[in-house]
Amino acid sequence: MTRKAPITLSLSKGALPYVLLSPAVLATLALVFLPMLQAVVTSLYHQILWKPRDVRFIGVDNFIAIAQDPVAWSSLGRTLLWIGLTVPLQLALGLAAALLLNQNFKWRGLARSLILIPWALPSVVIALMWAWMYQPQVGLFNDLLLRLGLVHEAVPWLAQPGTALYAIIVALVWQGFPFFAIMILAGLQTIPASLYEAAAVDGATPWQQFREVTLPGLKGVLVTAVMLRLIWVANSIDVIIVMTGGGPGYATHTLPVYAFKRTYGSMDFGYGSALAVTFSLLLLGLIVLYLRRAGRELRQ
Repeated sequence: MTRKAPITLSLSKGALPYVLLSPAVLATLALVFLPMLQAVVTSLYHQILWKPRDVRFIGVDNFIAIAQDPVAWSSLGRTLLWIGLTVPLQLALGLAAALLLNQNFKWRGLARSLILIPWALPSVVIALMWAWMYQPQVGLFNDLLLRLGLVHEAVPWLAQPGTALYAIIVALVWQGFPFFAIMILAGLQTIPASLYEAAAVDGATPWQQFREVTLPGLKGVLVTAVMLRLIWVANSIDVIIVMTGGGPGYATHTLPVYAFKRTYGSMDFGYGSALAVTFSLLLLGLIVLYLRRAGRELRQ
């Protein structure tokens, strides 16, 4: 009885990378781009889930309705405020934390581990924890403010339109700053100590060393970290939904929250998909502008 020779597949060196990457590419197409294409197609239809017999093609009517929707415009403004406050505050706290953790002190390893706790906790847990701290009757913040005499009565932080969004921003800043801290800390490790020694010999102050050595050495890290956090913060709805549900009224409605509410609250899949497509295009444009500007600064 003769044994068959084993079948071997020979791949050229040029084809091997494509073969290895193909599973990831196929998974991305199936899990990302196909749903995006489906959302674009759905946005062109009048499709309300509880009216299954009234599904019809309406072209760009949903997008015209968005342009005339005051809630969509106010949600867009709150989205810009949400991003414009959250990302810079996370960056500032993360940079400060990274600079501190880069120093030599006792228990530095423990401190580096503890700072990851906000980033490691699930968003739902963080939202519930901060909602409890904002609670008017038994919340930590009101208790401290009342004891210090800074307020004379409990403040309903999440029930007032003027404070609800800012209260959630504080929670998200606390959750997200460890990401910047770890990214920046890794970048600090790559800056040669000889640069700081040369700057000190030339008489540079600590602020001058930070401005002329540290920041230029962190440019690449900062560009990547800011871009990633901008995308994540812009798309973040879980903390808002858990803490306020988008309320009071529309006070904490960002554009993704409004799209979620119209899709799964009103079951208006056509309009909700149009909102999602509109937001995706706006975010893509913002990312392109940011990368172009950051690229010019990196080349200088």
